[in-house]
Amino acid sequence: MVFDIETTQTDGATVCRPTGDLDAETVVGFRERLTELATGTPVVVDLCGVPFMDSTGLGALIGGIRKIREAGGEAAVVCDRPAVQRLLHTTGFDRMVTVTATLAEALATLAQPTG
Repeated sequence: MVFDIETTQTDGATVCRPTGDLDAETVVGFRERLTELATGTPVVVDLCGVPFMDSTGLGALIGGIRKIREAGGEAAVVCDRPAVQRLLHTTGFDRMVTVTATLAEALATLAQPTG
């Protein structure tokens, strides 16, 4: 399967949509794209098009979100894939970053004022 990353703007946030397996072979481009998105604006990483993610993909996701936050932005993750959701839950990722089932929920989370 070909790996691709689409980036769009919606409701004041940047939506990053990787498509394909996120693993050691594809992680470099994903890591670079998340670094490019660390501009201080809210970012939603939509993993609905990712059927499989291994530890290198998870590491790139964590590192990218850290860079986004260091730049003054906030991030949320959308995931409706059971295998990927299980990885995010068992590693505790969903306690560090909001993980929602839909883009609308993620955008609503990012729109809430932080206090």
